[in-house]
Amino acid sequence: MELLEDIKAAKDVVNALLKAKKTFRMYPETNPMYEKMIEDAYAKFRSFFDYRDELTLKVKQNELFCDSEQVYHNLQKEDNIALFFFKDGLREITFKKGFSHKELEEFLKILTVDYDREVVDDDVVTLLWERDFQNIRYVVDESFLAEDEDYETSAVKEVKDKAPDADELSRAYADAFKEEGVKDISIVPLTDKDLHTLVKELEKDAYNKMDKLLIIIFEMLYQAESKGDHEDVVHFLNDAVEFSIRHGDLETVIRIMEMTKEVTDGPSVPDDIKKYLALVFSFLGSDAEIKLLGEFLDSGVEIEEKVFDEYIKFLDKNAIQPFITILGELKTIPARKNVINALIALGKKDIQSLAKGIYDSRWYVVRNIIYILGKIGDKKAVDYLIKTVNHSDIRVRKEVIKALGELGTSGVLQTLKECLDDPEVQIRTSTARALGSIRSAAAKSIILQRIADKDFNKNDFNEKKEFYEVLSHWKDNDVIEFLMKTLKKKAFFGRAVNDENRACAAYCFGLMGCKEALPLLYKIRDSKNKILREYAYTAIKRVEYGQ
Repeated sequence: MELLEDIKAAKDVVNALLKAKKTFRMYPETNPMYEKMIEDAYAKFRSFFDYRDELTLKVKQNELFCDSEQVYHNLQKEDNIALFFFKDGLREITFKKGFSHKELEEFLKILTVDYDREVVDDDVVTLLWERDFQNIRYVVDESFLAEDEDYETSAVKEVKDKAPDADELSRAYADAFKEEGVKDISIVPLTDKDLHTLVKELEKDAYNKMDKLLIIIFEMLYQAESKGDHEDVVHFLNDAVEFSIRHGDLETVIRIMEMTKEVTDGPSVPDDIKKYLALVFSFLGSDAEIKLLGEFLDSGVEIEEKVFDEYIKFLDKNAIQPFITILGELKTIPARKNVINALIALGKKDIQSLAKGIYDSRWYVVRNIIYILGKIGDKKAVDYLIKTVNHSDIRVRKEVIKALGELGTSGVLQTLKECLDDPEVQIRTSTARALGSIRSAAAKSIILQRIADKDFNKNDFNEKKEFYEVLSHWKDNDVIEFLMKTLKKKAFFGRAVNDENRACAAYCFGLMGCKEALPLLYKIRDSKNKILREYAYTAIKRVEYGQ
């Protein structure tokens, strides 16, 4: 198969997705055109999968690449499918051969949401994660923060549009001074610069008033003599904090906490004053204040990541449980992401408090807590994670298996080995991938033992292929010898199953790029068994040309 045919098929897939993105939502699900559009796009995927087992698209700002070949290019912002993915941090997306008709439909629903007109959260990556696709993988730049380059221009235009023009202002002033005794005066229209200056001065005035108020409160603190005076000052600071959170002014909260910390860190400040000021930090992380913060986060107001990170630095571990509580109540994706990030930062201070979230009755809260524990990467989390491997919800079990694989301690191997006996194929394949992430000799041994087990032959071909794909992570003699033995094996009874195993071994050799296997692969590429023939051919192509 020529390389150009692969690339042409990839381009056809992208064009089908682009066409669906433009017109998919024009028809209700009951309309025949709706189903036809899905079927047309699905046919393009099937055509590509005749050539390869996976379609991987690398995402640039205005381009999509398959391997090193450009399959899409658009410098315009309108209907730019590359920019659609890129702006939310998606850097690579892979569709696997098992990609189903239903998964395509769900993917198109994400692809065709009208983010400009609908009240939704424009986070493609999170929507993909929540759909839990079995045959879509993606790579995300998590540090990426999409910024609209034209924001400043559009903001200035908006101010211009809303501001009255110079003629209207002149007429208003002229009408006001038509009374007797009023002399004509020269009217100077406000420029854009004047308007910006006025806005800045008003903002500065508000900040100055709050700063002056804080100075007065802290002066009261230094002048306080009795316990009641100290309590009053703390009460004033708490009120200022609550007022600012209620109005979404996190920057003012940060200033309050910075000034409070500056006082408590002072060497000459009496211990009793430090004790009272510590109550302000506790108040910031209390149930009531975290709930207020959650309401603000859920309001849809955009928050600068830098500001939110600064805010979180002033919270202590007493805020962990309130954050877990609101995590299950928040309605918007950006709000949940902010809370998850807060718990990743705070959870490092107290893994035990964070881990209590795994006992929550809501599966999605448990899954998020597992995700957070995995991101923290503390080996102490393993004992808590292991307790959730038998959770009733398959999505939770998959998340914990992934987290155990990422933590990769020797203590997780026995648990993962037991997960290979799970009745759900998704759990078994997730476990295999987790063992592949660990990449230890012990993990390799578990995979080899599972594949060599006679009951493994009863599994579906796609499941067996997943295990062999994981096996390709180890390019050592043990694996090569095992694959050679599998490839050479012949059977009179159960020939179809044996040929499936040989096809999987060929697939694994192709992924490994193992040139030692080429003589055997040449021998079986003309096999009468279609699967074995196709996988041998593909493996040869990959080894010889690195495709």
